[in-house]
Amino acid sequence: MPIVNRVADLQPDIQAWRRNIHENPELLYDVHRTASFVADRLREFGCDEVATGLGKTGVVGVIKGKKGPAKGDVKVIGLRADMDALPIHEQTNLPYASKTPGMMHACGHDGHTAMLLGAARYLAETRNFAGDAVVIFQPAEEGGAGAAAMIKDGLMDRFGIEQVYGMHNGPGIPIGSFAIRTGPIMAATDAIDIKIEGLGGHAARPHKCIDSVLVGAQIITALQQIVARTVDPLDSAVISMCEFHAGNARNVIPQTAELRGTVRTLTREVRDLIEKRVREVVDGVAKMTGAKIDLTYERGYPVTVNHEAQTEFAGRIAREVAGASNVHEMPPLMGAEDFSYMLEARPGAFIFCGNGDSAGLHHPAYNFNDEAIVYGTSYFVKIVENALAA
Repeated sequence: MPIVNRVADLQPDIQAWRRNIHENPELLYDVHRTASFVADRLREFGCDEVATGLGKTGVVGVIKGKKGPAKGDVKVIGLRADMDALPIHEQTNLPYASKTPGMMHACGHDGHTAMLLGAARYLAETRNFAGDAVVIFQPAEEGGAGAAAMIKDGLMDRFGIEQVYGMHNGPGIPIGSFAIRTGPIMAATDAIDIKIEGLGGHAARPHKCIDSVLVGAQIITALQQIVARTVDPLDSAVISMCEFHAGNARNVIPQTAELRGTVRTLTREVRDLIEKRVREVVDGVAKMTGAKIDLTYERGYPVTVNHEAQTEFAGRIAREVAGASNVHEMPPLMGAEDFSYMLEARPGAFIFCGNGDSAGLHHPAYNFNDEAIVYGTSYFVKIVENALAA
């Protein structure tokens, strides 16, 4: 069962939608144009219900199948795409490049949205399934937890969603291929903000100062020891301190310094352990140096965990679309994804669809590969038609 013929026919339309969205990127929850574009298309397709404003600017379409009764227990399947772009200045020189300076679709959400629109059009035309297909277009995946906001607004219960499936493009994965795994597939992400207040003074009289730069350096070094010497080597964890701001003169020991960084983990136990140890390290350095140190440790997206039965099903559908040799088991990624909230709320699976040899995600030269459209769209279609078979 290769790509769906009708989906191949729709490819030019889906590509046009994708490029329209790409030209007009929007950030976080301010995706008003994109949400309106999506809602208008869903109404044109004849969806049985189109709901807007979930999670501020999320859009949901409901498509009812014409076959029945369903073979299995599942009556409602959710399919999700994200709509927001990134605050990056595009450097692709494409004819459909971003028209908004400082914003671009550098993570392929334009492609995700277009592919799900293509699946919605096909499903609304054919309705060759029993039950409801719910297409979910969410804002604010890039750091705004739009998935959590839509769930808080009643997404799962209002539409009776029983299982939910998501997809992301994968640079480096060949076009026509998929990658998936059971269990943790993407990491939890937490934020560390540290403010150090020492005692500033002349660089030639360090004994009269509490050097905030030295304190910050000690913290950074000590934090790296958490992963190296506290976390089990068979577990995965990352602590990256990526900002260090202090001073503005070469002969002045600065009074204050600020550090910012990120923590990535794949299990709840390691996540808890690292937060505990970060707090202990910061307290210890404060006592050792005499500096006043304020730590803000903020938990972000949880681990994205694929459910076993749904992952097995998703892999089977991907093999039907792309062929058994083109569906691979992947290692977990230490990037984060707010589809994790949906997988905490309902069983489901998250899969990667090959984007070919493109620039990486969040890179100013990145572009979603339109050759992937037929594979991703066919996957979405077949998830519904097989999960809701009559």
